[in-house]
Amino acid sequence: MVLNTSITYHDGQLTVDQHAISTIIDEVGTPTYIYSLPRALSNYAQIKAQFEAIQPHIHYSVKANGNLAVLRALIKAGAGVDVVSGGEFFRALKAGAKGEDIVFAGVGKTPEDIRYALENGVGWFNVENVDELDIINQQAQAAGVSSVKIAMRLNPDVKANTHHHIATGHGTAKFGLSVAIIRDILQNQTKYANLRFAGIHLHIGSQLQDTQATLQALQSAIDLIRPYPDIQTVNIGGGIPVAYRPDEQLPDIEQFAALIAPTLQPYTVFMEPGRSIIADAGVLITRVLYVKEQAGQRIAIVDASMTELIRPALYQAYHHIVPIKQTSAATVPTQVVGPVCESTDILSQEVALPIDLKHGDLLAILTAGAYGMVMASTYNARPRPAEVVVDVDDSQWSIARRRETWDDLVKQEE
Repeated sequence: MVLNTSITYHDGQLTVDQHAISTIIDEVGTPTYIYSLPRALSNYAQIKAQFEAIQPHIHYSVKANGNLAVLRALIKAGAGVDVVSGGEFFRALKAGAKGEDIVFAGVGKTPEDIRYALENGVGWFNVENVDELDIINQQAQAAGVSSVKIAMRLNPDVKANTHHHIATGHGTAKFGLSVAIIRDILQNQTKYANLRFAGIHLHIGSQLQDTQATLQALQSAIDLIRPYPDIQTVNIGGGIPVAYRPDEQLPDIEQFAALIAPTLQPYTVFMEPGRSIIADAGVLITRVLYVKEQAGQRIAIVDASMTELIRPALYQAYHHIVPIKQTSAATVPTQVVGPVCESTDILSQEVALPIDLKHGDLLAILTAGAYGMVMASTYNARPRPAEVVVDVDDSQWSIARRRETWDDLVKQEE
């Protein structure tokens, strides 16, 4: 059985790039994230190929997964970086990114964030607030930076066909600026002597299934910048969907790319994919603690929880779950839950798992590479999990971030 090119069953054992997960877990323990760098790089290359007609500059979105090993691999492969905080900017530099290859987005940049980015030669600011322009302009002047590249983030008031918690382009969202506000800014550019208005940015949400909504937003952006010949860069954000269910049908990305190519042909194009690069390159491995029957339902309590993977609790997101050991045993519907003292600590409402599932069995939560570890917490005083990567040549695996300890939980309080 092949789940994707890197995560497969081999001789009855689930493997990541031919490395048996059970062997890794024997050494590292659970819960643990495992990332396939070969799969992440393959996804990156595939996006470049799919959008070849518009030859985009791809900036990997750090908020999806900021592990330094993941960042280093993508930066070495030629990716730029998209960040939304000073901390992510710092992390990107630590991973080897050059400031000029970093796009700094985010609706609430602090003055300290902005100063740090300017000191480190940031390539672009994606701006979402009028007052933000004043702060960047003042700090650029103080730092002696005379031409800071700015892309205004357009809120096109388009409702994307995605979960309401990850839709960002509708009029009541906190993100971006309206057409009227951006038009007013562009008509008064001389107010900002140290800024260069060179781009327009749009991102209407994640897991976009309806390409028409993106096309509508893109057309609004092009109409807005057409009178300003100095604006030659269009940043179309991310949002490329990934399949979380085995039978999920996704839009034809190559067809979508061909559809938008004529509109974007005169422009330099930026993209900011994150999830579509790293999501299916990652798995979260967990161990069964208890199995019980209750109210006519089988419940498996595992040692991973909403503190490791909050997406099911936060977004009602689905993650497919499979046993590490392949079996021919019959399956039964199972609710998979964590040990955290919250009713929402449910990793799967219902997934088919072997009828003989028992204490100690290992399970893999699939498509967990994006918005997993980056959103992990220490709620219930639970140390955050280890992270393991399989190297780019798939020859070996290594611990990319050690498991936290109880001592780590109190270190800042002593």
